[in-house]
Amino acid sequence: MRLYLVSFVLFLGFCVIGVRLFQLQVTEYRAYRLLATDQHEVQAQIVPKRGSILLRDRFDESLHPVATDRDTWQVFAIPKQMKDVTSTVVAVAEATGLLAEDLQKQFSVATGTYSVIARDVEMLKAQELQDKNLPGIGIIKGPARFYPETGLGGQIYGFVANDDGGKRVGRYGVESAMEEELGGTYGSILAETDAKGRRITVGTTNLQEAVDGSDVVLTIDRTMQYEACRQIAAAVKEFEADSASIIVADPQTGAIWAMCSSPDYDPANYGKITSISVLNNPVTFGQFEPGSIFKALTLAAGIDAGKITPQTTYDDKGEEEIDDFTIHNSDRLAHGIQSMTQVLAMSLNTGTIFVQRLLGKDSFRDYVKRFGLGVKTGIELRPEGAGDISPLDRKGQIFAATASYGQGITTTALQMLAAYGAIANGGQLMKPYIVQEIIKPDGTHVTTKPTVVREAVSKRAARLVSGMLVTVVESGHGKRAGVPGYFVAGKTGTAQVASTDGKGYLSDVTIGTFAGFAPSDNPKFVMLVVIDHPRTVAFAESSAAPVWGKMGAFLLKYLQVEPERPVAEIKVPEAPPETTSTRPQ
Repeated sequence: MRLYLVSFVLFLGFCVIGVRLFQLQVTEYRAYRLLATDQHEVQAQIVPKRGSILLRDRFDESLHPVATDRDTWQVFAIPKQMKDVTSTVVAVAEATGLLAEDLQKQFSVATGTYSVIARDVEMLKAQELQDKNLPGIGIIKGPARFYPETGLGGQIYGFVANDDGGKRVGRYGVESAMEEELGGTYGSILAETDAKGRRITVGTTNLQEAVDGSDVVLTIDRTMQYEACRQIAAAVKEFEADSASIIVADPQTGAIWAMCSSPDYDPANYGKITSISVLNNPVTFGQFEPGSIFKALTLAAGIDAGKITPQTTYDDKGEEEIDDFTIHNSDRLAHGIQSMTQVLAMSLNTGTIFVQRLLGKDSFRDYVKRFGLGVKTGIELRPEGAGDISPLDRKGQIFAATASYGQGITTTALQMLAAYGAIANGGQLMKPYIVQEIIKPDGTHVTTKPTVVREAVSKRAARLVSGMLVTVVESGHGKRAGVPGYFVAGKTGTAQVASTDGKGYLSDVTIGTFAGFAPSDNPKFVMLVVIDHPRTVAFAESSAAPVWGKMGAFLLKYLQVEPERPVAEIKVPEAPPETTSTRPQ
């Protein structure tokens, strides 16, 4: 009996050992293999691979990276293992370019924690440092973000930096907005320890594998983007402007085809920028008073509400008295009986005030919101501004009156592009988007579907305003935006810039804009050009309009759109300015 009992106990013991061996050698093999390696190898195994940002070629469907990871040499340190801190500091400073004083402070704390102290170190420098066999210093390969398309949209892409915990995270642009998809999930390894922190070999060990990030394919067209960036950089130089932006989209879907501003920055060298403001994308974050390009929205609202037609007339007396303010036309002239089409062609402030009064303050405010102003679009870019239409909620008629021609309220360039896209798209306001699809690590594709936000105005109203905008280009302020052989619909705007003290406007600072689409009957693209503080010209018809025209000609050729009429040169008329000097407080 005793023999049977002993045999049973031994058998049980062998079973326990067998189960544990199976656990160690099979189920927890990877965890224990990692624990047996250096700490830096454990680190490498639980860091996910960050997804790439890609552009798809329009014609052959090939994918091209604009942001991707590549292996670089990294230097790591474990101060507790160092024998001669002073000589170590000198060697590491020479190889990495880091300040010796900073390294001295970091290495003086005898911690056993592994930490990367330098990334993207030159291979020869890293090899020389490794050959010195310095205790507490090691060299490994690690990921670094690489941006091969320099100068073509740093403000779109954003950049990658380490957070306080040492994890790589996206900052600004797509890198930030799509962090959850691009960044993946960090892994972890957990082992049971005793009271002194030593690992218990018979304890439970858990390994959570890292999950790599997904690739993100943008809607940006490489060829359009290149040309847009070239045109806008040339515009800043020609007009001695503070900055300038171009944004091009598909009016039928809301997909962004090109978005570029100057000045821009190189995401790979974000640490070298001299002004943090350049990190913000002017197209999505910059908020400004849109000026006369807003007039098309006011007239579209009037037509949609049944208050006016393109042929409706009013008596233009050159000025309006409202709430103790005097509003003038930009040319300070009275033009007598004018039609609504002439209001756009001649950019008459009194004409849009006439329409706003017919609508009423509440209805006008509702139409402004229907065009998507005052709220963020939700595009996959960070940060994004919402604009400010709160003056329309104030008492008094002056705020709605000035807003009717684009002053006293603020918008972003992206919001105004989307609003013009609604006119081009038969009144349907589309949600702008810049991510075409997400490619997950397992090969699954998640494609963005175009989203209709709402009907801003009826199809009839949109088509009538489109025709009126053609008149602006054919015989009004917008002739320099014309493209020979095509009917272009668009509107200029020369907006004043509010004084920083909130009193009136700066006397010598303007923002020139041109918003439009082509061909007018079947728009293939919608585009907005913004020139901030041009110094060599005064008005948008001489700055933003010609830039729009040159880019428009390129786009129509690139998209292989056949001319609609015989090619003829478009003469540039003399046109009055489009600004006012009245700012309600």
